[in-house]
Amino acid sequence: MTAIADIMNTAPVIPVIVVDEVEHAVPLASALVAGGLRVLEVTLRTPAALDAIRSMKGVDGAIVGAGTVTNQRELADAIDAGSEFIVSPGLTEPLGKAAIRENIPFLPGIANAGDIMRGLDLGLTHFKFFPAVAAGGLPALKALAAPFDQCRFCPTGGVSLDNAREWLAFDPVLCVGGSWVAPRGPVDEAEVERVAREAAALTS
Repeated sequence: MTAIADIMNTAPVIPVIVVDEVEHAVPLASALVAGGLRVLEVTLRTPAALDAIRSMKGVDGAIVGAGTVTNQRELADAIDAGSEFIVSPGLTEPLGKAAIRENIPFLPGIANAGDIMRGLDLGLTHFKFFPAVAAGGLPALKALAAPFDQCRFCPTGGVSLDNAREWLAFDPVLCVGGSWVAPRGPVDEAEVERVAREAAALTS
């Protein structure tokens, strides 16, 4: 099984995807992968999400996971749809234990030291810092990361092309999550691929 660290190191940006119409799923995934963004987080925010995950799994090279997973039922549904990793906006002990029991790569959200300590108690060391900008931005993450040097992060929430490079320059940040690379609605494949290529080229 692929570890969450390997998934986070695949590309500098993980697209945070909201799919309203299932027919948008494959064109969007294909364009993102063609642009170099292979890790796709499909948020469970719409009725189409689970079917979108199933559809995207057929795109060659795509690593498809579920985001906005908040409880064990959603976890089970996401795994049943074929999700290869799970992202949550927060961390509860029941969800964390369930993800570990299912042996699926899991990236829970943290916003403070208590969240990180709860994760460490479960044996987790890789976290989504969310909501990144609203929770204090890069200065907050630097302060949080200092006492937890074994931890690695994926900031999400307010991250854009304009500030992504600054986040990625901080060593404990392996990647960032962003919705700017995957706009909602009908897919302009050429434009999505162009934006994805730009994001995939981001480095520190």
